[in-house]
Amino acid sequence: MIAICAPIANAAGWEDIALFAEGKRQGLEQGLALPNGIPSHDTFKRVFENIDAEAFQQRFMEWVQAVFTRTEGQVIASDGKPLRGTCDKSGTATLHGVSAWASANRLTLGQVKGADKANEIVAIPVLLDLLVLKGCIVTLDARGCQKGIVKQIRVKEADYGVTVKGNQPKLHQSLYAAFAAAAAVGFSPFSPDYCETIDTRHGRTEKRHCWVLADQTMQTLVRIRRTVQRGAGNTSEETHYYLSSLAPQASLLLGSVRAHGGIENSCHWVLDGVFHEDAARTRVKNADDNLALLRKIALNLIRQHPSKGSLKGKRYSAALNEDFLLQVIQSSFNLMR
Repeated sequence: MIAICAPIANAAGWEDIALFAEGKRQGLEQGLALPNGIPSHDTFKRVFENIDAEAFQQRFMEWVQAVFTRTEGQVIASDGKPLRGTCDKSGTATLHGVSAWASANRLTLGQVKGADKANEIVAIPVLLDLLVLKGCIVTLDARGCQKGIVKQIRVKEADYGVTVKGNQPKLHQSLYAAFAAAAAVGFSPFSPDYCETIDTRHGRTEKRHCWVLADQTMQTLVRIRRTVQRGAGNTSEETHYYLSSLAPQASLLLGSVRAHGGIENSCHWVLDGVFHEDAARTRVKNADDNLALLRKIALNLIRQHPSKGSLKGKRYSAALNEDFLLQVIQSSFNLMR
């Protein structure tokens, strides 16, 4: 319980967790049995080194399933993230986690450890197998563009949207050729299989153009062109291709691609920018996996609290105000009821 509360209240590692507990001793002793006092940071470290990471992950997912309300068509984004602070002597991160992110609920649904980025192909099926996906749209980057993975998603009664890049050169070329052929015979940007969005903020205008085609294999081909202009400066443009099991409806497909960005912007970036995950040096036994999961538990709990304000501000409030910390913890139990 202490190890869950402490990261909510700005603690980063085992020493921080022990310092948090010492500072909140009086409040903790009212709710917890601590006959031997507050554990030392070495005790926290040893315990989480030896907790079975897979078992801890399973309990985490059971908790999330209890509070997670699946909505028809919700995007579940899956992506990998290295913990750069866990680098070994060769400079390679020893922990590369693959996570699933519920876009509407803004919750991390689970994480699976991969040996490195290349092993995402192995880790993704393991993660998907643990999740209830019926009725959802699973989105993956190019590394997840594998026949076995998309078949697994369909078996679980979900739809998929996967990025197609140069790691699948023949598939990428076939999508490029399909759209080129469609354009050559008068592929109209004003037909129902096209849509566009325009976002303007902070002197930056971003336009997204989305075209879709249905192919003979009952899959939908997607091309999205993204144009960004910053003030009076230069304009940058990039085009990406996707493959999906969804119907050829451009607005739906563009929405799912944009929702996939939530795992990077609202999860991975927050873990680095707010929780300073990349600075974490823990890497002994199961400690890196388990500490990473504690951060995700903390992030899920903070996001469920209804108060306004930044995540950084909420963590600071939890560190200063025990009543606010208790409200954050209780918010998950209110959802479970």
